[in-house]
Amino acid sequence: MANTPKGRRTEAAFLDAARKVFAEKGYFNTKISDIAEAAGRSAGSFYNYYDNKEELLEALLGQFSSEVQGTTARLHHKGDPYENIVEAVRAYWSAYRKYLPEMIGVFQMSMTDPEYARKWRRNRAAGVRSIVDGIVRARSEGYDPGLDTEVLASALVSTLESFCWVWMVGGGDEGVPAPDDETAIRTLAAIWYRTVFFNAPADAQADVPDHAHDHAPDGGNGKHPARHVTASPAGLS
Repeated sequence: MANTPKGRRTEAAFLDAARKVFAEKGYFNTKISDIAEAAGRSAGSFYNYYDNKEELLEALLGQFSSEVQGTTARLHHKGDPYENIVEAVRAYWSAYRKYLPEMIGVFQMSMTDPEYARKWRRNRAAGVRSIVDGIVRARSEGYDPGLDTEVLASALVSTLESFCWVWMVGGGDEGVPAPDDETAIRTLAAIWYRTVFFNAPADAQADVPDHAHDHAPDGGNGKHPARHVTASPAGLS
């Protein structure tokens, strides 16, 4: 049905309506009839596009990921790695806020449905792989934080996710002033940049297992680069 102009308009109406109803009622409290009513369509027509509410939520998660990846894909044309990271974090932060009801729904579903949890991990894996690629490029220029590449990428993605959740959903941390968007973005970007574009002292690197450097094209020698890295971090999901 979505292959025709009318079908695409109807599907878009369901997606837009779902976002509005999720924001008003929350994902778990929303019924398909609520979405259909908000879209101005019949509940029966919903099933021409989605088998259930979970499938629609997955489509919205795909929109979130596409927005973030679409922004960060353009960063490969910029030369400053720090500003690339800032813009990558800005894309993630802004999309997370825009799709906040959906992100809450995604995390709720991932905690209650093992199959949905697997889908969420597959989606998250794309962001981890993107950061792995960025770390590898940084190491090819001589930066080496002396940490396992995949674990570091996972930690950075987790930092972004958790920080967004705490301040957009959880009400923040007690005793900590709420940061404005720019402060939050610059703080997250600084953590990312200072971790990846860093050379650990030789004695610290000596304590890291050999496999931590498996993805360093230069062998993880920790030398300082002769020039600034121009490759940009890729997108998050």
